Amino acid sequence: VFFTCGSMTENSTLGRMDTPARVNREPGACWELWKKVAAKDPSFGRPDVFCSNIDKTKWESFTITCTDSKMVDLLQKLTGRDPYSGKLVTGGIMTAVDSSWLLSVTCHRQPHFSNQPKNTIVLWAYGLLPDNLGDTIKKKMEDCTGEELLRELLYHMGAGDQTEEIIATSRVIPCMMPYITSQFMPRVKGDRPDVVPKGSVNLAFLGQFVEIPGDCVFTVEYSVRSAMMGVYTLLNLDKQPPEVYPSQYDLRIIAKAIKSMYGDKHLPGEGIIRHLLKDTSMEGLI
Repeated sequence: VFFTCGSMTENSTLGRMDTPARVNREPGACWELWKKVAAKDPSFGRPDVFCSNIDKTKWESFTITCTDSKMVDLLQKLTGRDPYSGKLVTGGIMTAVDSSWLLSVTCHRQPHFSNQPKNTIVLWAYGLLPDNLGDTIKKKMEDCTGEELLRELLYHMGAGDQTEEIIATSRVIPCMMPYITSQFMPRVKGDRPDVVPKGSVNLAFLGQFVEIPGDCVFTVEYSVRSAMMGVYTLLNLDKQPPEVYPSQYDLRIIAKAIKSMYGDKHLPGEGIIRHLLKDTSMEGLI
Protein backbone atom coordinates (compact mmCIF):
# COMPACT_ATOMS: atom_id res chain seq x y z
CA VAL A 1 0.00 0.00 0.00
CA PHE A 2 1.41 3.37 -1.05
CA PHE A 3 -0.41 6.09 0.88
CA THR A 4 -0.13 9.82 0.16
CA CYS A 5 -0.57 11.43 3.57
CA GLY A 6 -1.89 14.98 3.67
CA SER A 7 -2.39 17.39 0.80
CA MET A 8 -1.28 20.93 0.03
CA THR A 9 -4.23 21.50 -2.32
CA GLU A 10 -7.02 19.84 -0.32
CA ASN A 11 -10.28 21.86 -0.23
CA SER A 12 -9.01 24.47 -2.69
CA THR A 13 -11.79 26.67 -4.07
CA LEU A 14 -12.08 28.66 -7.30
CA GLY A 15 -13.63 32.03 -8.05
CA ARG A 16 -14.30 34.03 -11.21
CA MET A 17 -13.97 37.57 -12.49
CA ASP A 18 -17.09 38.51 -10.51
CA THR A 19 -16.87 35.94 -7.69
CA PRO A 20 -14.35 35.58 -4.83
CA ALA A 21 -12.71 32.27 -3.94
CA ARG A 22 -13.80 31.65 -0.36
CA VAL A 23 -11.85 29.64 2.21
CA ASN A 24 -13.23 26.13 2.65
CA ARG A 25 -12.86 25.30 6.35
CA GLU A 26 -14.62 21.94 6.19
CA PRO A 27 -12.58 18.86 7.21
CA GLY A 28 -10.58 17.70 4.20
CA ALA A 29 -11.10 14.07 3.20
CA CYS A 30 -7.38 13.51 2.63
CA TRP A 31 -6.51 14.85 6.08
CA GLU A 32 -9.32 12.92 7.76
CA LEU A 33 -8.06 9.69 6.21
CA TRP A 34 -4.53 10.33 7.48
CA LYS A 35 -5.92 11.01 10.97
CA LYS A 36 -7.66 7.61 10.96
CA VAL A 37 -4.49 5.87 9.78
CA ALA A 38 -2.30 7.75 12.28
CA ALA A 39 -4.56 6.64 15.14
CA LYS A 40 -3.41 3.06 14.52
CA ASP A 41 0.25 3.64 15.36
CA PRO A 42 2.43 6.55 16.62
CA SER A 43 4.93 5.99 13.82
CA PHE A 44 2.31 7.00 11.25
CA GLY A 45 2.72 10.72 12.05
CA ARG A 46 0.65 13.51 13.58
CA PRO A 47 -1.49 15.15 10.88
CA ASP A 48 -3.06 17.70 13.27
CA VAL A 49 0.30 19.49 13.41
CA PHE A 50 -0.10 20.44 9.75
CA CYS A 51 -3.84 20.84 9.17
CA SER A 52 -5.27 22.44 12.32
CA ASN A 53 -4.53 26.13 11.66
CA ILE A 54 -5.81 27.16 8.25
CA ASP A 55 -5.16 30.87 8.85
CA LYS A 56 -1.44 30.11 9.10
CA THR A 57 -1.28 27.75 6.12
CA LYS A 58 -3.48 29.44 3.49
CA TRP A 59 -2.75 31.78 0.67
CA GLU A 60 -4.42 32.68 -2.60
CA SER A 61 -3.22 32.51 -6.17
CA PHE A 62 -4.84 33.51 -9.45
CA THR A 63 -4.30 32.88 -13.14
CA ILE A 64 -4.61 35.72 -15.63
CA THR A 65 -5.44 34.96 -19.26
CA CYS A 66 -5.01 37.98 -21.53
CA THR A 67 -6.12 38.14 -25.18
CA ASP A 68 -5.09 40.98 -27.49
CA SER A 69 -4.17 42.83 -24.32
CA LYS A 70 -2.06 45.80 -23.29
CA MET A 71 -0.65 43.45 -20.65
CA VAL A 72 1.88 42.50 -23.33
CA ASP A 73 3.12 46.10 -23.52
CA LEU A 74 3.26 46.36 -19.72
CA LEU A 75 5.31 43.17 -19.39
CA GLN A 76 7.65 44.30 -22.15
CA LYS A 77 8.17 47.61 -20.35
CA LEU A 78 8.92 45.88 -17.03
CA THR A 79 11.13 43.07 -18.35
CA GLY A 80 12.52 44.33 -21.65
CA ARG A 81 11.31 41.09 -23.27
CA ASP A 82 8.58 40.35 -25.81
CA PRO A 83 6.03 37.90 -24.31
CA TYR A 84 5.27 36.63 -27.83
CA SER A 85 8.91 35.78 -28.56
CA GLY A 86 8.66 32.20 -27.29
CA LYS A 87 11.51 32.95 -24.89
CA LEU A 88 11.62 33.69 -21.15
CA VAL A 89 9.51 36.67 -20.12
CA THR A 90 9.82 37.55 -16.42
CA GLY A 91 12.55 34.90 -16.04
CA GLY A 92 11.15 34.06 -12.61
CA ILE A 93 8.83 35.58 -10.04
CA MET A 94 8.48 39.36 -9.72
CA THR A 95 7.48 40.42 -6.19
CA ALA A 96 5.92 43.73 -5.23
CA VAL A 97 7.81 44.10 -1.96
CA ASP A 98 5.64 47.01 -0.81
CA SER A 99 2.39 45.14 -1.45
CA SER A 100 0.23 44.59 1.64
CA TRP A 101 -0.69 41.17 0.26
CA LEU A 102 2.96 40.56 -0.72
CA LEU A 103 1.91 39.95 -4.31
CA SER A 104 4.09 38.16 -6.83
CA VAL A 105 3.51 37.51 -10.52
CA THR A 106 5.25 35.53 -13.22
CA CYS A 107 4.89 35.06 -16.96
CA HIS A 108 6.73 32.01 -18.23
CA ARG A 109 7.69 31.12 -21.77
CA GLN A 110 4.63 31.40 -24.01
CA PRO A 111 2.57 29.59 -25.19
CA HIS A 112 1.93 28.08 -21.74
CA PHE A 113 -0.44 25.48 -23.22
CA SER A 114 -0.07 23.57 -26.48
CA ASN A 115 -3.43 24.79 -27.85
CA GLN A 116 -3.05 28.37 -26.61
CA PRO A 117 -4.04 30.98 -29.24
CA LYS A 118 -1.17 33.07 -30.57
CA ASN A 119 -2.76 36.33 -29.39
CA THR A 120 -3.10 35.09 -25.79
CA ILE A 121 -0.70 35.07 -22.85
CA VAL A 122 -1.10 33.44 -19.44
CA LEU A 123 0.29 34.74 -16.14
CA TRP A 124 0.19 33.40 -12.60
CA ALA A 125 0.11 35.52 -9.46
CA TYR A 126 -0.29 34.97 -5.74
CA GLY A 127 -0.38 36.74 -2.39
CA LEU A 128 1.25 35.40 0.77
CA LEU A 129 -0.58 37.71 3.19
CA PRO A 130 -4.22 37.27 2.16
CA ASP A 131 -5.74 38.54 5.43
CA ASN A 132 -4.30 42.04 4.99
CA LEU A 133 -6.30 44.76 3.27
CA GLY A 134 -5.11 45.61 -0.22
CA ASP A 135 -3.38 48.89 -1.01
CA THR A 136 -5.90 50.12 -3.58
CA ILE A 137 -8.62 47.49 -3.06
CA LYS A 138 -9.35 47.81 0.64
CA LYS A 139 -10.38 44.19 1.15
CA LYS A 140 -8.86 40.88 2.16
CA MET A 141 -7.94 38.66 -0.78
CA GLU A 142 -10.64 36.17 0.21
CA ASP A 143 -13.26 38.88 -0.30
CA CYS A 144 -11.98 39.96 -3.72
CA THR A 145 -13.32 38.98 -7.11
CA GLY A 146 -10.94 38.10 -9.92
CA GLU A 147 -11.29 41.61 -11.31
CA GLU A 148 -10.36 43.17 -7.96
CA LEU A 149 -7.31 40.91 -7.58
CA LEU A 150 -6.12 41.93 -11.04
CA ARG A 151 -6.78 45.60 -10.32
CA GLU A 152 -4.61 45.42 -7.17
CA LEU A 153 -1.84 43.67 -9.09
CA LEU A 154 -1.93 46.20 -11.93
CA TYR A 155 -1.64 48.99 -9.37
CA HIS A 156 1.65 47.52 -8.17
CA MET A 157 2.81 46.87 -11.73
CA GLY A 158 2.34 50.55 -12.54
CA ALA A 159 -0.29 49.99 -15.24
CA GLY A 160 -1.76 53.47 -14.73
CA ASP A 161 -4.15 54.49 -17.51
CA GLN A 162 -3.79 51.05 -19.15
CA THR A 163 -5.56 49.40 -16.21
CA GLU A 164 -9.13 49.42 -17.55
CA GLU A 165 -8.12 48.18 -21.00
CA ILE A 166 -6.07 45.32 -19.52
CA ILE A 167 -8.95 44.29 -17.25
CA ALA A 168 -11.36 44.34 -20.21
CA THR A 169 -9.12 41.91 -22.14
CA SER A 170 -8.36 39.57 -19.23
CA ARG A 171 -9.96 36.61 -17.49
CA VAL A 172 -8.93 35.88 -13.90
CA ILE A 173 -9.54 32.68 -11.95
CA PRO A 174 -8.78 33.04 -8.21
CA CYS A 175 -7.84 29.96 -6.20
CA MET A 176 -7.89 29.90 -2.39
CA MET A 177 -5.74 27.12 -0.95
CA PRO A 178 -6.26 26.44 2.79
CA TYR A 179 -3.28 24.10 3.23
CA ILE A 180 -0.80 25.30 0.62
CA THR A 181 2.02 25.97 3.12
CA SER A 182 0.97 23.43 5.76
CA GLN A 183 4.18 21.45 5.20
CA PHE A 184 6.12 24.41 6.65
CA MET A 185 4.31 24.38 10.01
CA PRO A 186 6.58 24.03 13.08
CA ARG A 187 7.19 20.36 13.80
CA VAL A 188 9.25 17.94 15.86
CA LYS A 189 10.64 14.51 15.17
CA GLY A 190 7.80 12.07 14.66
CA ASP A 191 5.26 14.56 13.33
CA ARG A 192 6.07 13.27 9.84
CA PRO A 193 6.19 9.49 9.30
CA ASP A 194 9.17 7.80 7.70
CA VAL A 195 8.50 6.79 4.11
CA VAL A 196 8.61 3.18 5.28
CA PRO A 197 8.00 3.09 9.04
CA LYS A 198 10.15 0.75 11.08
CA GLY A 199 8.80 -2.80 10.83
CA SER A 200 6.49 -2.07 7.90
CA VAL A 201 6.56 -4.63 5.10
CA ASN A 202 3.54 -3.52 3.04
CA LEU A 203 2.88 0.17 3.81
CA ALA A 204 4.75 3.27 2.63
CA PHE A 205 3.89 6.95 3.09
CA LEU A 206 4.37 9.34 0.17
CA GLY A 207 4.21 13.08 -0.50
CA GLN A 208 5.15 16.34 1.19
CA PHE A 209 4.49 15.22 4.76
CA VAL A 210 6.99 12.37 5.12
CA GLU A 211 10.46 12.43 6.63
CA ILE A 212 13.30 12.56 4.07
CA PRO A 213 16.59 13.54 5.74
CA GLY A 214 18.28 16.55 4.16
CA ASP A 215 15.61 17.25 1.54
CA CYS A 216 13.39 20.33 1.21
CA VAL A 217 9.60 20.26 0.89
CA PHE A 218 7.43 22.27 -1.53
CA THR A 219 9.08 20.72 -4.56
CA VAL A 220 7.86 18.07 -6.99
CA GLU A 221 11.19 16.33 -6.43
CA TYR A 222 10.38 15.75 -2.75
CA SER A 223 7.18 13.87 -3.57
CA VAL A 224 8.84 11.91 -6.38
CA ARG A 225 11.75 10.97 -4.14
CA SER A 226 9.35 9.66 -1.48
CA ALA A 227 7.64 7.49 -4.09
CA MET A 228 10.98 6.12 -5.33
CA MET A 229 12.06 5.34 -1.76
CA GLY A 230 8.77 3.60 -1.00
CA VAL A 231 8.67 1.51 -4.16
CA TYR A 232 12.35 0.53 -4.07
CA THR A 233 12.11 -0.50 -0.41
CA LEU A 234 8.85 -2.46 -0.40
CA LEU A 235 9.57 -4.21 -3.69
CA ASN A 236 13.16 -5.00 -2.65
CA LEU A 237 14.61 -3.38 -5.76
CA ASP A 238 18.34 -2.89 -5.93
CA LYS A 239 18.00 0.81 -6.73
CA GLN A 240 18.54 4.12 -4.93
CA PRO A 241 16.94 7.52 -5.60
CA PRO A 242 19.29 10.35 -6.58
CA GLU A 243 21.27 11.75 -3.65
CA VAL A 244 20.00 14.89 -1.93
CA TYR A 245 22.29 17.84 -2.63
CA PRO A 246 23.57 18.99 0.81
CA SER A 247 23.15 22.71 0.13
CA GLN A 248 23.01 23.49 3.86
CA TYR A 249 26.75 22.74 3.98
CA ASP A 250 27.69 24.72 0.84
CA LEU A 251 29.36 27.96 1.96
CA ARG A 252 28.35 29.70 -1.27
CA ILE A 253 24.67 28.92 -0.67
CA ILE A 254 24.89 29.92 2.99
CA ALA A 255 26.55 33.23 2.10
CA LYS A 256 23.87 34.03 -0.49
CA ALA A 257 21.12 33.17 1.99
CA ILE A 258 22.63 35.41 4.66
CA LYS A 259 22.98 38.28 2.21
CA SER A 260 19.35 37.84 1.11
CA MET A 261 18.30 38.04 4.77
CA TYR A 262 20.07 41.39 4.91
CA GLY A 263 18.06 42.62 1.92
CA ASP A 264 21.09 42.22 -0.38
CA LYS A 265 22.82 45.01 1.51
CA HIS A 266 26.49 44.90 2.49
CA LEU A 267 27.15 42.47 5.31
CA PRO A 268 29.06 43.50 8.43
CA GLY A 269 32.75 43.05 7.66
CA GLU A 270 32.09 42.23 4.00
CA GLY A 271 34.97 44.39 2.78
CA ILE A 272 37.45 42.64 5.07
CA ILE A 273 36.18 39.19 4.02
CA ARG A 274 36.49 40.10 0.32
CA HIS A 275 40.07 41.27 0.92
CA LEU A 276 41.03 38.07 2.76
CA LEU A 277 39.52 35.85 0.07
CA LYS A 278 41.05 37.71 -2.85
CA ASP A 279 43.11 35.48 -5.19
CA THR A 280 41.90 32.32 -3.41
CA SER A 281 39.49 29.60 -4.54
CA MET A 282 36.82 31.23 -2.35
CA GLU A 283 37.01 34.62 -4.09
CA GLY A 284 33.53 35.74 -5.06
CA LEU A 285 31.93 33.95 -2.11
CA ILE A 286 30.04 37.16 -1.23
